[in-house]
Amino acid sequence: MLTIASVNVNGIRAAFKRGMGDWLAERQPDVLLLQEVRAPDEMLAEFLPTHAWDLAHAESTAKGRSGVAIASRLPMRGIRIGLDHGVDTNSGRWVEADLELPDGGGVLTVVSTYIHSGTLNTPSMDEKYAFLELVSARMDELRSAGARAVVAGDVNIAHQNVDIKNWKGNLKAAGFLPEERAYLDRWFDSGWVDLGRHLGGDGPGPYTWWSWRGKAFDNDSGWRIDYQIATPPLADRAQKAEVDRAPSYDRRFSDHAPLVVTYDL
Repeated sequence: MLTIASVNVNGIRAAFKRGMGDWLAERQPDVLLLQEVRAPDEMLAEFLPTHAWDLAHAESTAKGRSGVAIASRLPMRGIRIGLDHGVDTNSGRWVEADLELPDGGGVLTVVSTYIHSGTLNTPSMDEKYAFLELVSARMDELRSAGARAVVAGDVNIAHQNVDIKNWKGNLKAAGFLPEERAYLDRWFDSGWVDLGRHLGGDGPGPYTWWSWRGKAFDNDSGWRIDYQIATPPLADRAQKAEVDRAPSYDRRFSDHAPLVVTYDL
């Protein structure tokens, strides 16, 4: 059995100060996919030492922003960073690696991605849509190759009404626009499987993000914007999907909760 955990840490240094290390020690995932690392390579290795993990890190060119990483207890055969095509606003948003499965089990391709949040009527929405086009093209390549692959991370899009508590109040909000949700329709219609929904029931939720402000966490007024999306050959081996929601507000190490999927490989 292989466990893959994905989480937006909202700054790895801050997350470990808030107790991420305790969660990691208890959960013991085989593969850890991180978003918003917001740290240089050397700091990432302080928290996830290379004697315990193989690391791949796509650092943002903007200091203290974005950053995605893969930490694996399985050896990495190949690392590919970025879909930016020379666009700095896309740096620190995509890293993929091929992992060697034990006992001659072949290769598993894992991706950690952090898609722009976007703000209406600003260039950031244009950047988000442009990046979603690049993501879609790469996902088409992976699926067409027949790879066992999972694309995971903070997609910053809630797919359906059951994926956001206050969906009626957010119909015109970034992260829930029809134009954004259409990308997820495209991925899932092409064969990719949303494991959080496939294994997590019909909903509502389980949500993966709650604002730090107000009583959003206490009232479970959240969004499901963190995903593990698998190609059919891998989705067939997925057994369980769990959101590791903190037991209380003061025990959160991020405004996101980890999404953990167990695979029978």
